[in-house]
Amino acid sequence: MQSDKERWNKRYQEKPFRDYVEPIVEKYIDKANVGYALDIACGQGRNTHFLADKGFEVDAVDLSDYALSKVRDDAKIHKIEADLDEYNLEKNKYDLIINMNYLNRRFYHQIKEALHPDGLLIFETFIIAHGDFDNPQNPEYLLRKNELLHAFIGLDIIYYEERDDINLRGEKTRVASLVAKKRAC
Repeated sequence: MQSDKERWNKRYQEKPFRDYVEPIVEKYIDKANVGYALDIACGQGRNTHFLADKGFEVDAVDLSDYALSKVRDDAKIHKIEADLDEYNLEKNKYDLIINMNYLNRRFYHQIKEALHPDGLLIFETFIIAHGDFDNPQNPEYLLRKNELLHAFIGLDIIYYEERDDINLRGEKTRVASLVAKKRAC
């Protein structure tokens, strides 16, 4: 049986992934205080590079050593190869956390605790969709309606939306997007 790491390495090598910054990250980056950032499941670093270019020091975490090899070597980028099912976030460390196209529900509480007061969260991933959609099939990796909103209700919600989208392969998907800030004490 193929390990998760082997499966993701193969997927990064064989299937196209976006090479541009997620529009939601680009749109809301100015709401974050420049400092320390975390890119959860960073892949090949498209968002990581953007954050570093904006002046952030970035922890770029991913399971795939192949994907991390595509993240540029930069003093502002700390590549962390880790199984996200076992990785834990450091409390009160980040001014910005981004989580794109990845879902691990055990991180909900950890993300809230990992943000500095006044820290920003930008989170976007797939949601359960019925009909002609090409989202991942395993419900473990799909949000339920309004789940993301409810998971981060203790934060100040700046933006929330559930919408239809098109992935790189031209397939119709459904995503939920959230931008929220941790209240300053």
